[in-house]
Amino acid sequence: MDTALSRPLTEARLRQLDAYWRAANYLTAGQIYLLDNPLLREPLRPEHLKPRLLGHWGTSPALNLVYAHLNRIITERALDAIYIAGPGHGGPAMLANTWLEGTYTEHHPSIGRDEAGMARLFRQFSFPGGVPSHAAPEVPGSIHEGGELGYALMHAYGAAFDNPDLLVACVIGDGEAETGPLAASWLSNVFLNPARDGAVLPILNLNGYKIANPTVLDRIPRDDLLAMMRGFGYEPHLVEGDDPDTVHQLLAGTLDAAVDRIRAIQDEARSGSATGRPRWPMIVLRTPKGWTGPAELDGKPVEGTWRSHQVPLGAVRTDPAQLAALEQWLRSYRPEELFDATGAPAPELRTAAPRGDRRMSANPHANGGMLLRDLILPDFRDYAVDVDRPGGTDAEATRVLGEWVRDVIAANPDRFRLFGPDEVASNRLGAAFEVTDRAWNASIEPGDDHLAPDGRVMEVLSEHLCQGWLEGYLLTGRHGLFTSYEAFIHLVDSMFNQHAKWLKTTNAIPWRRPIASLNYLLSSHVWRQDHNGFSHQDPGFIDHVVNKKAEVVRVYLPPDANTLLSTMDHCLRSRQYVNVVVAGKQPAPAWLTMDEAVRHCERGLGIWEWASTDGGTEPDVVLACAGDVPTLETVAAADLLRRHLPHLKVRVVNVVDLMRLEPDTEHPHGLPDRQYDALFTTDKPVIFAFHGYPWLIHRLTYRRAGHAHLHVRGYKEEGTTTTPFDMVMLNDLDRFTLVIDVIDRVPGLGQNTAGLRQEMWDARQVCREHTRAHGTDHPAVADWRPGRPLEL
Repeated sequence: MDTALSRPLTEARLRQLDAYWRAANYLTAGQIYLLDNPLLREPLRPEHLKPRLLGHWGTSPALNLVYAHLNRIITERALDAIYIAGPGHGGPAMLANTWLEGTYTEHHPSIGRDEAGMARLFRQFSFPGGVPSHAAPEVPGSIHEGGELGYALMHAYGAAFDNPDLLVACVIGDGEAETGPLAASWLSNVFLNPARDGAVLPILNLNGYKIANPTVLDRIPRDDLLAMMRGFGYEPHLVEGDDPDTVHQLLAGTLDAAVDRIRAIQDEARSGSATGRPRWPMIVLRTPKGWTGPAELDGKPVEGTWRSHQVPLGAVRTDPAQLAALEQWLRSYRPEELFDATGAPAPELRTAAPRGDRRMSANPHANGGMLLRDLILPDFRDYAVDVDRPGGTDAEATRVLGEWVRDVIAANPDRFRLFGPDEVASNRLGAAFEVTDRAWNASIEPGDDHLAPDGRVMEVLSEHLCQGWLEGYLLTGRHGLFTSYEAFIHLVDSMFNQHAKWLKTTNAIPWRRPIASLNYLLSSHVWRQDHNGFSHQDPGFIDHVVNKKAEVVRVYLPPDANTLLSTMDHCLRSRQYVNVVVAGKQPAPAWLTMDEAVRHCERGLGIWEWASTDGGTEPDVVLACAGDVPTLETVAAADLLRRHLPHLKVRVVNVVDLMRLEPDTEHPHGLPDRQYDALFTTDKPVIFAFHGYPWLIHRLTYRRAGHAHLHVRGYKEEGTTTTPFDMVMLNDLDRFTLVIDVIDRVPGLGQNTAGLRQEMWDARQVCREHTRAHGTDHPAVADWRPGRPLEL
């Protein structure tokens, strides 16, 4: 609804707010244009300007306006608030405000709050060796870089979960609002519990244009837009105009009303008097794009159009008319009133900002490692699968893990959540529902399963929302686990990219405290899609992750339930990583006792002597494996070789930590060459059965001395809805093919074992014919375990 309010600001407060806004706008424009003469103490000349003009002006005035008004209400009401700037490339506005507040100088002492510091602030922006044009990690108070659009609102909600006193103000650009992830993000209020969580105040800034086109939400009828917001469960408040004094008064009154309503919603929920789903306030702020900038250029309008999106005046170094227009623009903010003789912010600006940690740029929630507390983790050894002999027991690895995750949730009711796109039960983590429910604050019907406002399982059918919520949750100092089908985790490829880059950057920023790692558990994986098929088969997320800097990524392929428990305990204790764990959910052999599993995971890889026949001597061939299904096929192949070629010395090496394959010069977990050569040899055939695409193993090992002898089997884009063993046969990862690979690659075996090679080929045919006739795998394969002859 339209918010028709009286004038809540006194004349003095209005003048102070407007001065702060003008100062932020001046500093923003100065970063885009000025290389020198930061306070315009002399006429502007071309040499004062940057040779390359980079940055985005169009969205910045509105970002500065909101920041100034939030400072006012934080100061008056002692609010605990952080600011998320969704519009792309809003970095200069965020830098301007943090410099005005003093936090930027506190973290970057060379950028002082004086004329010299202002000059450095201007010079460094989008300049070689300087800072980027986004609200990057170098900007105090930022948890959202904003270079890629669509994730601001989900980050805001992630920050609000389990932060009962926090207000997250989230400015959403109308271009950003056209993205699918942002469109889904409006639904996040269904998962917010006002009795336990903080609040999100969405502020949709309609400035009308993207880079070159109008924005959809600005051009649809106002009533339709407001109805859409009401349909999402919000009460919209409209603030619009181009007269600064009028907009200041409207926005101030609207913020007061919104904060009052938020507090009322929370008070009702926390006193137990609330009934039904609350209708949260949100603000639609319609202001001109590039507001207060140049009105026109060469007879064409600039302010209020797409032409103000980036650099409104692009030829100021060569065009005297544009240079004059830039000087007129900058002087319109009256910098002589805003900064004292030293170049520091005038006293009325310094008092306009909150103090200490109340400043949004100094709020500890925006530097989440400051608030991070270790998880209370039950001893994973207590959940061990009993293994009397390798492969003698079957277990569903993720179901076993689910019992441990259940108790992690119970032990950490304020700092751990489980995220998944409607697949928590499907991925066998349903034990979590013994201690909690799915978060849900909409209507609940009879027969619904485990829905409650205070649930700690976050399920929504959007990988984007799960990822964004978790990122916001981690960046504000908490812990979580994201479980997904392996094939569809690709939906968040670029979101993972951004988070990995954030971690890499913050590793070099001393004042950014380490946060909990982002942990993925990928199940329903490529090798077991019995009822889905080719569309659900893609192990390539691992390849994508490995492209990132070695200091921030880890990939684990535990072969059984006990190694999965040990791996996940390690991941939840880690900091500043992205950990990817791939594990099956179907019944599969348990190979190692818990003590063996712990040692194996600590090494990251190792020889399985019980499956080998080299007797600790130099092998004739190495059978390596990574992943639960490849491990089963490798162990079965080794057993076939033991029975048919007892003289052959076979070494079985299992890899849990994929990064151990890289040299130690490339990855912190990498094996030194000497250790790698001792395991894999330098001149013997290595047959590697891998969970994913074969070429990834070649990428990781191409510098190794024995790489020329390495042959990798893995997924090669062959699949359908079929049985587990038929799936490995389709991709030539089955035990019979592995035996044939040994025959073909070990010198001297080919001519002497032609009969065995033919027997292996025939065995594949028998198994395939059985699946086509009966729809199940041949019992001799399905029921095989080590020590049991395979009789077809």
